[in-house]
Order: sequence, then structure tokens, then C-alpha cells
Amino acid sequence: MTIDVHGHVTPPELLKKFPMPPSLGDIDGMLARKAALGITTTVVGSPVGYGTMLPVPGNDNYAQPPASLARFHEWVAETVRAKAGALTGYVYANPFSADDVARAAEWLREKEFTGVIANSSVRGEFLDDSRTDDFFAMATEAGAPVLLHPPAVPVAAEAMGKVGAIEHVVRPCDITMGVAAILLAGRLQRFPRLKLIVPNAGGALALLREKLDMAQQRDQLEGPPISEQLRQLYVDTATPSLPALRAAVEVFGPDRMLFGTDSPPLATSLKDALAAVDALGLSDEDRANVLGGTAAELFGLGAVELRRAS
Repeated sequence: MTIDVHGHVTPPELLKKFPMPPSLGDIDGMLARKAALGITTTVVGSPVGYGTMLPVPGNDNYAQPPASLARFHEWVAETVRAKAGALTGYVYANPFSADDVARAAEWLREKEFTGVIANSSVRGEFLDDSRTDDFFAMATEAGAPVLLHPPAVPVAAEAMGKVGAIEHVVRPCDITMGVAAILLAGRLQRFPRLKLIVPNAGGALALLREKLDMAQQRDQLEGPPISEQLRQLYVDTATPSLPALRAAVEVFGPDRMLFGTDSPPLATSLKDALAAVDALGLSDEDRANVLGGTAAELFGLGAVELRRAS
């Protein structure tokens, strides 16, 4: 059993509305490619809901009509049902929107959804503000893992400018800064049962372990050392960097790593993604947990299968 915790899908109407990679709509092709390599289940959703990760003049991903967002989630649920066992879904929510949070709680009651996907920053703000309390409380109460995905327009996107640089440099930095802000604000102390998944092997957090402790000490912030709090996070393997994965093993621990590919839309070599896990030299038990065991427990996928069978 291999579970990919980081995949994206898009309904046909959005593929027609916005410029997007066609792979986001090729669900059968995705599942066939993954099944051929033993990847049995993919957790799918959208980090923009009824929106797009590509820049579109006049589009605001955070101003989605409730009806459009509901239609998106209905499509995800229908797609998961049609591919029972091969897919499970993320609910999208803007953590700063009370309405989004309330609707996300409702969708999480549906068996097709086992996690939440939210952005590491929203309109240039990180999630360290108390206005996100209701979001974190909702996810904690539901027991739902939260994939903290970078937004379409991350912090400093305008300064960098180029789309490729934004996608492959600025977004991982948004993840790094966004999670650092959450940690330094004591959010994991307030919500100790929060299941937070940081993609891209945690961005650069593994390289900043000691610096985060220094920042905490400099500002005389209360709580356990940030270096210890990092062990409360989960990270996925959706990065082409083997050094980053090795650093993640050391800092977060193999028991906190989840197999992820960000595919689709990235044209990730699935064979390379699996080979990278093998290259970490983990024990057989740790390798099995990274590839699926930890994710099955985290997302309650065994329980999902039992409900479907009944």
C-alpha cells in the first residue's frame, strides 16, 4: 500500500474557464500511472478551490461565490465516489473566512473528505493571527489533517516576477515563512492536537531549526523550543531534492514523513519520487510507514474503506 498525500484535480468547467495544465483533468490517466507503480491511493484537492494557481488578471481566489465553491466540492465528492479506494478528498478553506470554515466543517462530515487544504499565506498574511483560531479549532475538532499549501500569489511574488521563479522558489519560501510564523506565534501550543502537513519536505524549515530557536529566544517567546515543536509537524516528500529529504528525516523524523508527489499537476517522475524514498536508507518499517502506513493512520483511510464496504 502506497499513499500519495499530495495530488490535485480540477473539474472540466474550470479547465475551460482558466489556463491550467490538462493533467489536472486526466484522473483516469493519473490513477493508471500511479497504480502501475503500486501507488494505491491519492489524497486530492485544490489549494485554490474554485480558482486557479496561474495568474489571471482580475481573478481573486479569495472572493469565490459560495455556490461555485459548493459545486467544486460536490464534484470532488462525486469523483472520489467514482474511484472508491483510489481517491480521497481534501476540503478547501480560507482560514480567515468564517463562512469558509463553517462550510468546511460540514463537508468534513462527508465520508469522501478526510483532510483540509489551506494556504500558507492569504493575501500576504500568514496564519499566526488570532483570526485563524476558528479554522485551527475546526480542523482539530474534526481530527482532519491540514495540508498547508502555498497560495497562487505567495508573499514577495511581485518582487520575483517570473512565473517559474514564483512556482519553484517563492512558494517553498512562503511555506517556510508561513509555518515559522505559526510556530513562533505559539499556535501549536494552543492547538496541540492539530495535524499539520507541510509540503515540499517542509520547505527550508529543516535548515532553520537552530535559527528558529534563536528567534524564539531573541523575542523571549514562551513555550518549548521551536526545534522540539518541529517534531509535531508532518512533512511530505514532494520535492526533487534528496538533500532536503535527508534533512527532513533528521529534523522531523521518518515517523513524520508522508509520501507525496504534487502530481498532478507537476510532471513529476513517479519512479524518481519512489526511488528518492528508497535512497534515504530507512529501515523496512520506516520505509513502509513513509510510503503509506503513517498516512493511512493520519487520514483514517482504514475506517473509510470499512464505511465504503458497508
